[in-house]
Amino acid sequence: MALGGGELNARLEAAPALQVARAALADGPAGEAWIVGGTVRDALLGRPLHDLDLAVQGDPEKVAKAVAQAARGPVFALSEAFGAWRAMSPNREWTCDVTAVHGDGIEADLARRDFSVNAIAVPLNGGEPHDPQGGIPDLEERRLRVLGGPDVEHSAYADDPLRPLRMARLATELTLHPTPDTRHLTREAAPLVAKAAAERVFSELRRIVTSERVIDGLELCDEVGLTATVLPELHALKEVEQSHFHHLDVYDHTIEVLRCYLAIERDPESVFGKLAHPLDEIMRAPFSDELSGWQALRFAALLHDCGKPATRGVRPDGRVTFIGHDKVGAEMIRALCRRLRTSEKFRELLAGVTRHHLVLGFLVHERPLGRDLVYRYLERCQPVEVEVTLLTCADRMATRGKNAEAAIAAHLDLARELMAEALAWRSAPPEPAVRGGELAKELGIKPGPELGELLERLRLARFTGEAETREEAVDLARRLRHNPAP
Repeated sequence: MALGGGELNARLEAAPALQVARAALADGPAGEAWIVGGTVRDALLGRPLHDLDLAVQGDPEKVAKAVAQAARGPVFALSEAFGAWRAMSPNREWTCDVTAVHGDGIEADLARRDFSVNAIAVPLNGGEPHDPQGGIPDLEERRLRVLGGPDVEHSAYADDPLRPLRMARLATELTLHPTPDTRHLTREAAPLVAKAAAERVFSELRRIVTSERVIDGLELCDEVGLTATVLPELHALKEVEQSHFHHLDVYDHTIEVLRCYLAIERDPESVFGKLAHPLDEIMRAPFSDELSGWQALRFAALLHDCGKPATRGVRPDGRVTFIGHDKVGAEMIRALCRRLRTSEKFRELLAGVTRHHLVLGFLVHERPLGRDLVYRYLERCQPVEVEVTLLTCADRMATRGKNAEAAIAAHLDLARELMAEALAWRSAPPEPAVRGGELAKELGIKPGPELGELLERLRLARFTGEAETREEAVDLARRLRHNPAP
C-alpha cells in the first residue's frame, strides 16, 4: 500500500468536496490548511471518499462558511467546545468538517489525535503526506495503535471517553488489528465510555453492528471489556446455561442467532424462496436512526433474549426455564434504548420483536392453522409481524440441541406460510366489510366500546371469509348483538 505523494493526492482528489474547498479557499481565508483524519486514512486504504476533514490555521467558522457558500449548501457548528464547523453540499452527498489546528502547528495537532492512522496530514493544495506518528506504516501492516501512553491517563483515551469504543469501530470497519498495548489500554479505559454522550455511544455502536464484520467487532468488544460498559444487557448473558434443547449458553446462542440472521440477510431466498423479493424490499427501506430494516433487526437478534438471566429457573426435574423472558426482555430493551437516546420507532421495533419472538414457535404444534389462528398471530404481533417472523427463523436455526433438525424444518416451513400472510397484512391490513358509521346507523347504536368490539369481530370475519360483503357483515353484527359470545 506504499503510495507516493502523487498517487495519494490523486486519490484525495476523488473526494467530491475537495475541488469545492480548494476553489473556496484559494484567496486564503484558511491560512495554512491540511487534509487530515479519516479522509487521508481512507484514501490510503483505497476506500470511497465521501467527506473531507480539514485542519486550518484560520477561523474554522469563516472557512466552513466559505466552503458552504461555494457549494450553495448549509453550514452549522458541530462543537462549540472544539470550534468545529460543518459545510454540506445541497444534496447532502458530502460534508466538509473544519477544525482549527491545535497547538503550535500541524505536528502538535496530529500528536493530539486518537490513533496513528488518523494522524496523517496532506496540504490542502497537494503535496507529500506529513506523518510524524507513523500512521502510514501502521496502515500498511493493518495495525491500529492508540497515541500517547504508557497508561490511560497519558494516552489519547484521556482526552475523549468515547475513543475506546471508536477503537473497536475502526478495527471492525477497516479490518485493522489493535496492537497489544492498544488492547491493554482499551481494556483499562473501557469504563470511561460510560461518560460519553449517549448519542455518540449509539453512533459508534450502530456502525459496529451494521458492519460486515460485526461478529469480529463484537468479539473484540467483549475481549477488551467494552460490552460490559456499552451493552451490559448483552454481557449479562455470558455463562447463563439453557435447557437440553440448546447447545450453547445464552450469550453464545445470541451470537449464533446473529450469525444465522446475517446469512438470511445476505440470501433471504435460501429461507423464504419466492417471498424473498418483497421481503427484501421492505427490509432494505430506510427505517430510523440511520438504519435500514435489515440493520435495525440485527439489534433485535442481539437483544431478544436479554430477559433470560432475570427469569432463569430450574424445575424439580432439572429442566431449565425462562418463563416470562419475552415480556421482561421487552421492558429491558425499552430502558436500554432510552439510555442510548434512540428513536421511539427503533425502540418499539426491538421491544415488539422481543415480546413476540416465542409466538410462532408455539404455533408449530397447532398446524394446520385455521384462518382464525393466522389472524390472531398477525394481530398479536403487529406492527412487527414481518420482522418477528423473520427473526424467529434465525433464532430457531441457531438452536441445535435435542431434535434440532426436525424442529428447524418444521419451524421454517410454518414461517414461510406466515411470512406470506404477514407481507399481505403489511401491504393491506384487513378492514371490516362495513364502515363504522354505517354499521352504527344500521344497528341503531352510538359510537363506543360495543361498536368497536363489533368492528374488530367483523375485521376477523372478513379475514377468515365469514363475512366478506357489506350485507354479510351487517347480518353477522346483528346476530352477535342478539347472541353474544359467552
